[in-house]
Amino acid sequence: MSAMAALAEARLVSRRFGAFTAVQETSLAVGRGEIVGLLGANGAGKTTLIRLLLGLLRPSTGAVELFGSQPSIAARRRVGYVPQTLGLYSGLTVAENWAFTAAAFRMSGAALPAAIAGLGGELVGSLPLGVQRQVAFAVATGHRPELLVLDEPTSGVGPLGGARLWESIRQAADHGAGTLVTTHNLEEAEQCDRLVVMADGKVVAAGTAAEITAGRTAAEIRCADPARAFAVLDAGGISVQASGSALRAAAPAASVAGLLSEAEIDAKVSAMPASLEEAFVAIITGPMTT
Repeated sequence: MSAMAALAEARLVSRRFGAFTAVQETSLAVGRGEIVGLLGANGAGKTTLIRLLLGLLRPSTGAVELFGSQPSIAARRRVGYVPQTLGLYSGLTVAENWAFTAAAFRMSGAALPAAIAGLGGELVGSLPLGVQRQVAFAVATGHRPELLVLDEPTSGVGPLGGARLWESIRQAADHGAGTLVTTHNLEEAEQCDRLVVMADGKVVAAGTAAEITAGRTAAEIRCADPARAFAVLDAGGISVQASGSALRAAAPAASVAGLLSEAEIDAKVSAMPASLEEAFVAIITGPMTT
C-alpha cells in the first residue's frame, strides 16, 4: 500500500523502554474501507504499536504517519479510538461521558447516539463490562471518524453484542472508514480483510486469512482413548482440542504420531488443512509443516 493511500502507517518502527524492545522494526498500514486485524499473544507489542500509530508514544526509530503526516491532535480528531481501558470515566454518567467527548471533537450539544440513548443517566462504572464496551464504541464513533482503532473491542461482550459491533465495523468500512482492530477471537479475525500477526514485538505473518492458512496443516487424531491422547499431547506442549469424535492438534502429524507412539497409544494421525486458529498457534510458537 502506498503512503498516499494509507490512513495510518508505520514504517520499520521500533520502540524501546530502557533495555526492553516492545516493538521492533515493524511496518503496518491501514487504508480506506478496509479492516485490518492485529493478532498476537499478550505482550506481543500490539497495544504499543497502536499507541505509536496514534502519536501517544514516539518511536525510538522508524516513522509513523497519520493521514499522511506526523500524528497530531488535529489528526486524532479524525480517529475513533477504543483502548483496552475503554477511555470512559466510570464516575460520570453515559450522557456526561458523551458530552465530554463531543466537546473534545467540537460537537457540543450533539444528541446521544441512538445505540446508547437509553443509558444516558446511568453511571458508567455501574454498568456491566459488556455494556461499557458498547458505550465506548458508540462514544468513539459518534463523530463518524475516518479511521477506527479498536483494542480488544469485544472482550467481555456477549455473542449478540459482539456480532452487532462487527456489523457496525463493516458498515463503517463500507462507508470508507479504515479499521485497525486487535482481537483474541480467531472467528472474529476471519471477518477482517487483512491480518497482521505479531510475536515478540515483530510482524511474523501478514495477509488474508486464506493466505496465512494456505499450505499449512494440522494433525487429526482418532483413537480409542482420546482423553489419554489429549493428556499426552498437552503435556508435550502441543495445542490440542476436541473436534467431534476426534482430536485436532496444531502441530505436524509426524510429531504428533511420534509422541503418541512413545506413549504406546494406538492412533490414526492424519494431516489436515489447518484452521486459522491452528495456523496462528503454530506461527507464534514455531513453524508448522507445509
